[in-house]
Amino acid sequence: MQRTLFLIPHELGPLPVFGLGWAALLVLVGFLLRAGWIIQRERRLTDAPARAGEPSSPSASLASALMSESFIWLVAAAIVIFILPTIEIAGVGGNPVGLPIRGYGFFLVLALIASITLATARVRRAGLNPDLVYALAPYVFIGGIVGARLFFVIQYRDSFIGDSIGQTIRNVMAFTEGGLVVYGAFIGGFLAFLVFNYRHRLPLFRFGDAIIPCLFIGLFFGRIGCLMNGCCYGGRCEPDWASIRFPPINKVYQEQLRSGELLGMRIDPDTGRIESVESGSLADRLGIDVGERYEYGQPTYPPTESIDPNIPEEDVVPGWVMVVEGETFELSPAQLPPRSLPVRAAQLISSFSGIVLCVFLCVLSRYIRRPGVLMFVGFASYAIARFILEIVRTDERGQFNTSLTISQWVSVGVLTLSVGGLVYIYRFASDDGSGSASSSMTGSPQSAK
Repeated sequence: MQRTLFLIPHELGPLPVFGLGWAALLVLVGFLLRAGWIIQRERRLTDAPARAGEPSSPSASLASALMSESFIWLVAAAIVIFILPTIEIAGVGGNPVGLPIRGYGFFLVLALIASITLATARVRRAGLNPDLVYALAPYVFIGGIVGARLFFVIQYRDSFIGDSIGQTIRNVMAFTEGGLVVYGAFIGGFLAFLVFNYRHRLPLFRFGDAIIPCLFIGLFFGRIGCLMNGCCYGGRCEPDWASIRFPPINKVYQEQLRSGELLGMRIDPDTGRIESVESGSLADRLGIDVGERYEYGQPTYPPTESIDPNIPEEDVVPGWVMVVEGETFELSPAQLPPRSLPVRAAQLISSFSGIVLCVFLCVLSRYIRRPGVLMFVGFASYAIARFILEIVRTDERGQFNTSLTISQWVSVGVLTLSVGGLVYIYRFASDDGSGSASSSMTGSPQSAK
């Protein structure tokens, strides 16, 4: 609902924030403070006898420490000077106005923090080294993001094609603004988990049981991010406790406007003929009649000179112009409805199911002793929940000449594989679920490196 939580301004006083500005100065100050701290620490140790292999002077310690940290400082400087300025958004006048902190990205970070925190506690309780979680996190995070984005890009590949190769790449990379599929994240994250497990020879089932509930607390926060972004919404419904309305700068609002539904008319998608006009609706007040031909409609924006140039271009609310039976209708933003028609709050329903599954699996883990059962029960439970959720959502089309969406087909596959996994565990797997175990199961922190 609030795509941008806040905007880091382009300028503060005489300098820009990013590029050769305040952020670069902050990195420089951090570098100097770090150097000063190293010098002061070495001076306090000057009276202590030097040990073999250690620098014997402040300058030597400074050079050694900064040499080992040079890559971090260079990366930080490169990010604030060269990368962040390129992702600032433009104002109406075309000038950069600042760096948006997106609600979607913010809740994605919260999901990561919550998942890691819970995983650390559960892995320790399972008798494994909790440092494994921190070593695993980059694998799962990167694998999950790549998988989620690839799933979405493949599913909606036509919408990512830009005017140039560079624009297409930028469209694909803009994942913090939405466009991540949970199933893709699960698949990519699980593959990364298998790679990590193989490299460190961990007990697959026991480690998986400890990790599986953490995915769903991540889902809890991630779906709130979807709500902030306005994606993954449900179908049209009557206003009730499980419905929600979205503001004009939102996908569902614009879709209802293009279809004519928001204006109170139903249009045959094949012929363009207006099939019905709701009494008292905006279309009715405009004098639009049943049987007339809806020729086209598109957003219209006020003249640039009439808008504050420092307003982000993406925050300008458009009006609407349409032609019906040869007559042109121009509607200003003030004439249009302030909110969309109610739709099911699918994001909140999914978020609630995520926290319920997390609690359910955490409680169930106290009663199930056979390794691997909890992991497959978690997969199966989400497959069922997601299949039902797709009935509430209407933003995906049926696939393979059926009414089932791609996510429902994947749910069927995940449920089938989960049942097969449970059969395997109870009939063939060893009771300890060790797989390829080694000392890294419960070893020291070094075993996670």
